[in-house]
Amino acid sequence: MAALKYTCVISLCYFLIACSTIEKLTFNAPMQLIEQHNYDTIYVEQPKDIFALDEHVKTQIDNAFPTDQRDLAATRQLLNFLLANGDASLSYQSDATLTANQTYYDLNANCLSLSILAYSLAEYLGLTGQFQRVHIPEYWALNNGFNLLTGHINLRVKASTQQKVSQQIIYNRENSLVIDFDPNSRQQQFDTSFISKARVTAMFYNNKGAAAMLQDDYDSAFNYFKAAITSDRYYSGAWGNLGVLFRLDEQFQHAETAYHFAITVDENNHTALGNLALLYNLTDRAEQAKAILAMLDRKRQDNPYYHISLGNDAYSTMHYQDALKHYKKAKKLDPVLHDADFGLARTYYQLGDLKLAHRYLIRAHSKADFEHDKQRYQQKLQLFRNTRDHVAKN
Repeated sequence: MAALKYTCVISLCYFLIACSTIEKLTFNAPMQLIEQHNYDTIYVEQPKDIFALDEHVKTQIDNAFPTDQRDLAATRQLLNFLLANGDASLSYQSDATLTANQTYYDLNANCLSLSILAYSLAEYLGLTGQFQRVHIPEYWALNNGFNLLTGHINLRVKASTQQKVSQQIIYNRENSLVIDFDPNSRQQQFDTSFISKARVTAMFYNNKGAAAMLQDDYDSAFNYFKAAITSDRYYSGAWGNLGVLFRLDEQFQHAETAYHFAITVDENNHTALGNLALLYNLTDRAEQAKAILAMLDRKRQDNPYYHISLGNDAYSTMHYQDALKHYKKAKKLDPVLHDADFGLARTYYQLGDLKLAHRYLIRAHSKADFEHDKQRYQQKLQLFRNTRDHVAKN
């Protein structure tokens, strides 16, 4: 066990409970954690503002879609516009969490923001949008010393008739179209479950809070997590992140209370469990921490992203042989992941094996889905060529 044992994990755009189960929850949330605090009050976006479209946007939509042409087929035109005006990668891994209006003017946003925009546009066109949680494996990205756990949502748009649409980010399902901005999700057809607009609102605030916490802006982080919990008190991810904030602020008892409620709401919130283990280690309860971490390690052994995360941590601490072991394990579990090939490439580079480094970098480039990843790998490949040419000349 490596990375997740010592590094706090923030859930970013992470979705834990389907809205259809919320009514069944009867747990008493520890609301005192957000009612009594020492943080300054900071303005956060109002829920209505998250989904609002300004008059300029509405005018453009009215001009593009006559009132007699606002059916399910219009969804293809809608998404063609998004592709034509934004970053072609439309990466759900982006750090940017924006309102619908902000996303319309700057499409370089994450899956949550793009789905919010698609929902608002579909709603304005008279279509019915339904958010869906996509049940992807746990996926981590390292940012500013934190492991960010990233989840994914998409949007199902319904109408009275079914249209045949071939657009690359839309696919048919029953009498509806599913808008999904992640090619991996579209290709693998993961299971989904419905989530409410209130849950998506909570996710928006949760992401904003996580971003603020990464910048050590604890006042803003608290206010965003409070807004998330106010929007949906059974959103486990927000309680887990609130616990992270309290832990960073050395409010250990509050952190423990938040973690325990996050786990009570969703026993499969492995992020909160891992952070609880970290708290146990900080408060001289090593045996309890060890038991949690061992259990999580067993559960995650078949997840290639887990081994990529462990490999990244080993790489950052210069334990290169351990890094190779985890990247190779990830490749064995899922050979198509470019992240594992890139991990191998940079590790072999550090070990001085430029031939293998170059080989795995080429493989990472060939497997990448998003244009920004391809460009990043292309730049590194060019650096390899320049280095090789320099050696040849000398």
